[in-house]
Amino acid sequence: MDQTLFLNGLIYIAAAAVAAPLGRKLGLGAVLGYLIVGALIGPSAFQLLRGDSEKVMHFAEFGVVLMLFVVGLELDLSRLWRMRGPIFGLGGLQVLATTVLIALTAVIFQYSWRESLALGLILALSSTAIVIQTLRERGLSETSSGTQSFAILLFQDIAVIPIFAILPLLAMREVAGDAGHGSHGIRWIDTLPSWGQPLAIVGAVILVILVGRFLLNPWLRWITRLQVTEALTATVLALVIGVALLMNTVGLSPALGTFIAGVMMASSQFRHELESDIEPFKSLLLAVFFLSVGAGIDFGLIASQPAKIALMVVLLMSLKFAVLYLLARFFGLSLDQRLLLAAALAQGGEFAFVLGAFAVDSAVLGEDLGGEMIAAVALSMALAPLLLLFVQKVVLPRVGTLKATEDERSPDVENEHARVLLAGFGRFGHPIIRLLRSAGETPTVLERDSDHVDFIRRIGMTCYYGDATRLGLLKAAGAETAELLIIAVDQEDDCDKIIEICHKHFPHLKILARACSRNHAYQLEAKGVRFFIEQLGSSLDCAIAAFEELGHDSDHAKDAARRFKIHEIESIKKMQEHLGDEKKMLGAAQQNLKDLDSLLVNAPLPTKKS
Repeated sequence: MDQTLFLNGLIYIAAAAVAAPLGRKLGLGAVLGYLIVGALIGPSAFQLLRGDSEKVMHFAEFGVVLMLFVVGLELDLSRLWRMRGPIFGLGGLQVLATTVLIALTAVIFQYSWRESLALGLILALSSTAIVIQTLRERGLSETSSGTQSFAILLFQDIAVIPIFAILPLLAMREVAGDAGHGSHGIRWIDTLPSWGQPLAIVGAVILVILVGRFLLNPWLRWITRLQVTEALTATVLALVIGVALLMNTVGLSPALGTFIAGVMMASSQFRHELESDIEPFKSLLLAVFFLSVGAGIDFGLIASQPAKIALMVVLLMSLKFAVLYLLARFFGLSLDQRLLLAAALAQGGEFAFVLGAFAVDSAVLGEDLGGEMIAAVALSMALAPLLLLFVQKVVLPRVGTLKATEDERSPDVENEHARVLLAGFGRFGHPIIRLLRSAGETPTVLERDSDHVDFIRRIGMTCYYGDATRLGLLKAAGAETAELLIIAVDQEDDCDKIIEICHKHFPHLKILARACSRNHAYQLEAKGVRFFIEQLGSSLDCAIAAFEELGHDSDHAKDAARRFKIHEIESIKKMQEHLGDEKKMLGAAQQNLKDLDSLLVNAPLPTKKS
């Protein structure tokens, strides 16, 4: 038994268990938590890991492959076709412009044109894993910057294929034996004539499509009828691993191949089952990948030439930020979305580790330059979540982001002397605004999602871009003279921050708050805030409709729902007293269930219509 393997596995899993909650608790996000803890357990810090960490990195890169498969499951061909403009337009221009700009900068620093071009090609790519995960954590995936970031990342995955083909052509000398492949070995596709290689690639893609459409769905229907859940999990893993191996054999990116497989399964009736089965594997492997990136940062190399590595990191992130910002402006994104897009993608990517080693093996880059480049990329990946956090929390609230019209910059927050302030829009806040307007009350809305701000303004309502967790913004919006604050944000931490600020600085304000969960409702009750559980009303409406569909009396159904709602609110007020005491909470929950049964027995459930 290889104890080193088990020891490293234990360290990685334990580190993942600590890093994610620690990162989120500190407000840094899970990705940055993984990178920091990875650096601590790596060979440059506490040296907890043993053996060859590069093997762990190759294993962990499979997490990126799984992630692209899940992303593919969330798309369909029609949506992908609609995104062809951003993918090939914005994505293509980003790779081209970044490659040229980095290459020219490298030439200025006295590198040869071959080395400069190789650096440009490798560093033009960003980290798919970090960008997608960080955007999801920050709630930015569905914004304009989020969708455009995904389009660029997808083109970058496609661009890996020609980059692998170009790098050997830049070799400064012939490599003995296996020229251009180094340790990767000669693949069968390399023995084909030049006209045969594209046919093999197209054939591999067609094979994936045919298997997904005509073989996989009948097989999944059969095993689900037999209710063999482990067979479903085994099937999805076999599909992803098989596609990754096939794509690697023909020279395509495994991540791109599994993305295609995911898109093919996006219209399948088993899409949700596939996604839920693969999610635990994806999350764990991605955690190991981020930990490996952190552990792979060579602090010895950085310490030996800190100024040079720091300059490389600054130039890399600055040049990519500038290119992305200008292209986003050319493609019509608003100021805040341009900043978010540029900040999200202004780092090196995981493919740099593979392409960098390949370039060194192919004699395109020297070993020293390759090591320096990898160190700079790793540092840029570690800094990427911090940069996005800085832009989102510090820069955007201060720059006056969105435009009230197509040509006019939005004004700063103004005190409209409204009686009501509304923090957050979305599905919870939207009905509140409309009902208040019907009673002659026009609330001042504070919203940090630029798409929502633009929509609200276009339909003629007053809305300001900004983060309601900032004291200055609340003051500017009129919190000192308003009577009521409605908190409709969807992040519990943000809701709690707003409440703390108002209790301290605006104690006169009455507060109504959205409770995102039952546990959150306990916390709001403990703070003395009147709360409204988000899903409760719609759930009761659905129950009433179910009674009606089953032929029960509608009035009785509504009365039962009313009693249930009153009891639910009262039970939360009682149970919050035991918050933190699991034994008492369990006892209170059991008593609550008995009380509810008794209540509904004494007030009979709806009877069927005669």
